Amino acid sequence: MEESERDKEEEEEIWSWGVGTDGQLGTTRLEDEKLPQLLLDLPSSFFSVGPISLLACGGAHVLALTTDGKVVTWGRGTSGQLGHGDMVSIFKPKHVNSLESLVITHVSAGWSHSGFVSDMGCLLTCGDGSFGQLGHGDCNSHCSPLKVSYFDSKHVDKMACGMRHSLVLIKGDTIYGFGFGKRGQLGVSMDNIISISLPQATVGLEGVEIISIDANGDHSAALSGDGHLYTRGRGFGSTSDVHCPRRLPSSLCFIQVALGWNHMLVLTGGGEVFMLGGNHHGVFGDPQKGSLVKHLCEESRGEALMKMKFWNPIKAHGGFHNTILEIMTEEYQANT
Repeated sequence: MEESERDKEEEEEIWSWGVGTDGQLGTTRLEDEKLPQLLLDLPSSFFSVGPISLLACGGAHVLALTTDGKVVTWGRGTSGQLGHGDMVSIFKPKHVNSLESLVITHVSAGWSHSGFVSDMGCLLTCGDGSFGQLGHGDCNSHCSPLKVSYFDSKHVDKMACGMRHSLVLIKGDTIYGFGFGKRGQLGVSMDNIISISLPQATVGLEGVEIISIDANGDHSAALSGDGHLYTRGRGFGSTSDVHCPRRLPSSLCFIQVALGWNHMLVLTGGGEVFMLGGNHHGVFGDPQKGSLVKHLCEESRGEALMKMKFWNPIKAHGGFHNTILEIMTEEYQANT
């Protein structure tokens, strides 16, 4: 009875839209969708291990993490990024069996690689390793999640996968970077580094309490405990590349950041969402619901924050596609 009532009170839905030619939308149709599509034809086992707590969108694949620490993936798999032991694309969500013995607490998807963090602080990666973005000390690719031995003596808290680079946040505030770094996105040196295959600690954030990281495209971001946002890598708008962490000069207090291919979303403690960068491929659906608000100083000319009016789902931005996990309760439905 108790479980039946909970099922009635909470209903979980997954919506997706954008480019879908590799099955990354999970609709089973290999075609683009300009409007959000509700995933209706999901296997009965999809939610059997618990509700979805996190979605991560890569270049053309999706990782879904359940509250019970299990992982489901779908989309393009030609580099092994789905973690199923092969290099085959799949168009419906499928459990990653090789991770069944672990409790996964965090997942991240890059252009063609994926990362998984366990409750014991272990990091596993799979997919394309051409630029060293898997962190194994070589440029090999792997089709099943492989433990990154460099972090054996460290406790990994989170991982963030960019297009061809990766960031790792260690419990204790240290950030490590590896993979492609030509645009400064690794933050490990002021010199022009093309790529590295073993993790290196970033520079420029010593003494700053970092609570979260994010990466996408050739961008990297870190959020501090006091609400400051630090970015590096390819510049937004007309700004140049940044090779060392630069604090976003804003009076706002940020609590969450999500990087896209050409844009960034930030959430403030007051519940407001702001955008930095461009609006491409219909990623926001209705850009006229935003208003331009400049919060940046003169030295950041070319950058401006756009205030957006959103509902508050769990969002995941891919290369040119988006997926939204929306938790609908009876109270929410009563007010719609």
